[in-house]
Amino acid sequence: MLKDGRVEDVNFDMAMFDYGKNAARVREELAELDQRKLGFAGFRLHYPLNTPHHKDEFLVYLGASYFRVAGRGQGYGISARGLAVDTATQGGEEFPAFRSFWLVKPEPESPRVTLFALLDSPSVAGAYRFDIDVANNIVINVDSRLFARNDVAKLGVAPLTSMFLQGENSFNRHDDFRPEVHDSDGLLMRTSGNQWIWRPLSNPQTLNVTQLRDTSPLGFGLMQRDRDFDSYLDMSANFQRRPSLWIEPQEGDWNDGGLELVEIPVDSSVNDNIVAYWVPDTEFRAGDERRYQYRLSTHGKNLPEQELGRVIRTRQGWGAKARDADSPPRSLRRFIVDFRGGDELASLNGSQPVEAELTLARGKVSDLEVKQLPDGKTWRASFRLAPQNKESADMQLKLKLRGRTLTETWSYIWNPNVVQ
Repeated sequence: MLKDGRVEDVNFDMAMFDYGKNAARVREELAELDQRKLGFAGFRLHYPLNTPHHKDEFLVYLGASYFRVAGRGQGYGISARGLAVDTATQGGEEFPAFRSFWLVKPEPESPRVTLFALLDSPSVAGAYRFDIDVANNIVINVDSRLFARNDVAKLGVAPLTSMFLQGENSFNRHDDFRPEVHDSDGLLMRTSGNQWIWRPLSNPQTLNVTQLRDTSPLGFGLMQRDRDFDSYLDMSANFQRRPSLWIEPQEGDWNDGGLELVEIPVDSSVNDNIVAYWVPDTEFRAGDERRYQYRLSTHGKNLPEQELGRVIRTRQGWGAKARDADSPPRSLRRFIVDFRGGDELASLNGSQPVEAELTLARGKVSDLEVKQLPDGKTWRASFRLAPQNKESADMQLKLKLRGRTLTETWSYIWNPNVVQ
């Protein structure tokens, strides 16, 4: 700990902890060890975030380079990480770890705290500074300096890790009483050209790795937009209170690269299976040095700076029609994408000629139409998709009015092989 300009070691001491009855065996085993050689698994920070009478836990560093943060009215869910190395590569992933921390003692009652961390792994060493501001949304300014010990096949900057078992867009439903089970339901990106892209998450049958390309992105994050308890019906997990985490790049090598999304197949909600991070095109070779500065902040379902209409639902099902003479294959799908919000979209009535702009690399689209739903504030785009030669269809869709963009871009990849 840094205190009054001096560094004071905080050594492990059993007297710091109350082991109670349930951990009596742990206390006995620790008592037999040399406590001078023991350390801490991590640490937690507390602040009267929700009420002035209770110091809520809002941030925890625990395990490798993982840390979790929760804003006002939220609970832990998604994790951030210091760095990702060789994620989803044939050689296997390397997990850097924070080996040491230095906490700067804050002023009494101050909502701000600074800490430093040393990151270590076989291929990379790193020095990190975290300036943490506690408010309605927790804001963490991260300053990282990276030093390559070995060549790194894939560098993942500002990684976020989450869980998605099933959602409204899922084709395969798991044997679970809950309609939806996820810590995050979509990847959001704000490109350098100020385009907002929303990609709903999925639990694929096989490993799925995709990238959204850009140069100097303005932001990205894994979001939990659905804040309705009825979507989950889980009294203990409270998925509707899980935080969204948003990354805003500041200084550093945020030039040519891609926002990579890794989706790993899982059959339960025990393990995280979603990872997102920025991958620079510039190779990171032994002896290289890099600096990345970015701002991480917690949010609910929306970002205040996003003024366009947003995707609130994605659903899909068999595209058969009652009038079809022959039963079409199950790979023929009907998609519906519902948009709501945004300054202009919210003000339109159903008579306005709102159109859908849909592009895709492979496949054939039919019956594309846009209608306002009975609630008078939601607009639905629907279409049928016939995949081409069992190949995945990468689709992008947004709503426009007389050439003006009204919504973010819905980005979705459909693999027809899941229905074979």
